[in-house]
Amino acid sequence: MKQRPRIYYSDSQKALMWERWKQGATLHEIAGLFDRMHSSVHRILAETGGVPPPERRRSSQALKLDEREEISRAVAAGDSIRIIADRLERAPSTICREIKRNGGRAAYRAALADQAAWDRARRPKTCKLVQNRPLGRIVADKLRLQWSPEQIAGWLKHTYPGDESCHVSHETIYRSLFIQARGALKKELLQHLRRTRVMRRSRHYTQKTDTRGRIVDAVSISERPPTVEDRAVPGHWEGDLLFGGRNSQIATLVERQTRYVMLAKVDGKDTETVVNALIKNARRLPQELYKSLTWDRGKEMADHKRFTLATDIEVYFCDPHNPWQRGTNENTNGLLRQYLPKGIDVSTYSQAKLNAVARRLNERPRKTLDFRTPAEMFNQVVALAG
Repeated sequence: MKQRPRIYYSDSQKALMWERWKQGATLHEIAGLFDRMHSSVHRILAETGGVPPPERRRSSQALKLDEREEISRAVAAGDSIRIIADRLERAPSTICREIKRNGGRAAYRAALADQAAWDRARRPKTCKLVQNRPLGRIVADKLRLQWSPEQIAGWLKHTYPGDESCHVSHETIYRSLFIQARGALKKELLQHLRRTRVMRRSRHYTQKTDTRGRIVDAVSISERPPTVEDRAVPGHWEGDLLFGGRNSQIATLVERQTRYVMLAKVDGKDTETVVNALIKNARRLPQELYKSLTWDRGKEMADHKRFTLATDIEVYFCDPHNPWQRGTNENTNGLLRQYLPKGIDVSTYSQAKLNAVARRLNERPRKTLDFRTPAEMFNQVVALAG
């Protein structure tokens, strides 16, 4: 079988690839620009784990091409190393090394020497997590606990405020995972990220939309009190159903001010079953800690009036096709996917096991809470309410 010729892309084509990848285009869309198969584009992007390589620049102290051309002419004329160095205002040792590493006086050529210097400069920078192995072990341990790189970076600054050697940016952690040539973190740790893909994706790649049904007599989110919107007062929750495999689901609830999460086991998605589970869950908290609930337009809350009558909790509904209006819950559901992956049958989870999952998430530091934990914040609220 005849082997297909290898496809090569120019620097300008690669730049266009990275630009479109950053904008959220798919591999097939990018490949269509060059009339190529998507696998050829994947090969380029996967070399750095979907992370655009930094633009290469020459050091301001390095010899330039015109200086190398002057060296070449001077060598041909038989000038000494010291004369060439004085003419270029460089150290004699610099000129000596330049000539010696590029073939000596007999073979020195400016263009070839300049290209060789550019090629030799392509060395990966040693990652901080390689230089500081104890820090690398801390990061790996936190990743195994399903902490995000941003949470780890923030927690390190919060825990070791005066020790720069224990600080690392979330971008460094991501790059250490996706660019395996850096050798700092094992590739297996990728499975502990919220998104388990092996290449980094643009944040513009996909957007979730909500297309579920209508609710009769729904109170619009626009009628929600301003104190709910600005998170000034605790006790206002957002909720949704998180679906699993085999037509299973659980109810997820998150408090807007503290980001505290509660999970409720539901045995079906019909409105009677869901509302019964929410009523039971609501009675776990005092009224001052559960004042309102914001839900999307899912039909599971069609019986919202019964919920309000039983709990005295107001229910507000997002506008159709606007799930971002309960963005705290949307984000929380994304975090929960680390513990409850898509396709898993969540009906096998007992309420005790769901409580354990919620506890794991509530004990993770959050950037929006200045890297304190939701559990810590919610316990403060409970103490004040008591």
